[in-house]
Amino acid sequence: MTRPRLAVRAAILHDDRLLLVNAYPGGESDLWCLPGGGVEPGQSLPENLIREVAEETGLAIAVSAPILVNEFHDPDRGFHQVEIIFRAALSGGAGIVLKDPEKVVNRFAWATRAELARLRHKPGLLARAVWGQHAAWYDPLERIVG
Repeated sequence: MTRPRLAVRAAILHDDRLLLVNAYPGGESDLWCLPGGGVEPGQSLPENLIREVAEETGLAIAVSAPILVNEFHDPDRGFHQVEIIFRAALSGGAGIVLKDPEKVVNRFAWATRAELARLRHKPGLLARAVWGQHAAWYDPLERIVG
């Protein structure tokens, strides 16, 4: 088993619709998730998330509080990932034009809570976290030695 991979994802609501992406090559899977990806050392989690969302959607976002920590693994492949899902809002004021500058995402969807329930998606607690009122805390990246 390899070390867990740390990833960040953005829960972006617009007109009560949640932005979802499908990043499986060739549209081979019907599994939807939030935009985001792996973190790079030396950047805060929000900085990583801003970069990842821009790479996958072309959108500029403002990152808010985390709403869910999700952990999953694939024992057959030895894959283990911990995801921190943050609330995020569109920034920049321009119209919403989704694009994939890094050629990672093959499909986008804006889903209502009812539509999300009909889509195969991960994590399973996504709707409850996005549309619920529970809040979580996050202490931004801070150097141990000043």
